[in-house]
Amino acid sequence: MKVALDTNAYSDFMRGDASRVHLVRTARQIFLPLIVLAELRAGFAAGNQESTNAANLQRFLNSPRVTVLLPDEQTTHHYAQLFLQLRRKSVAIPTNDLWIAALAVQHHLVLCTSDAHFQHVPQLPRC
Repeated sequence: MKVALDTNAYSDFMRGDASRVHLVRTARQIFLPLIVLAELRAGFAAGNQESTNAANLQRFLNSPRVTVLLPDEQTTHHYAQLFLQLRRKSVAIPTNDLWIAALAVQHHLVLCTSDAHFQHVPQLPRC
């Protein structure tokens, strides 16, 4: 399975959550959207274990199965379509999460997250 990790899924994995550990260990390929990387680093900067968390993240990123997923022009089209879809349903989700969803939809990935608002994006498979 090819998966994209949301910020909370990465955090769950690092805390040793059994289901997330299993997922990361068994995934064929793991994508970390650039937006997630930024959210993680912002959280590290605001916390009191920045260097430890940053070192753990770097080890994770060094895995040959992990790829940082960058937005491109095609991502903007997916973003716009998802934005319109959600607007028509009068549903708002955080902007960063809309970018994460657009990247996952664009690349046909399963998004691993515990955020319930992603349920409003039915074309986005979740784990």
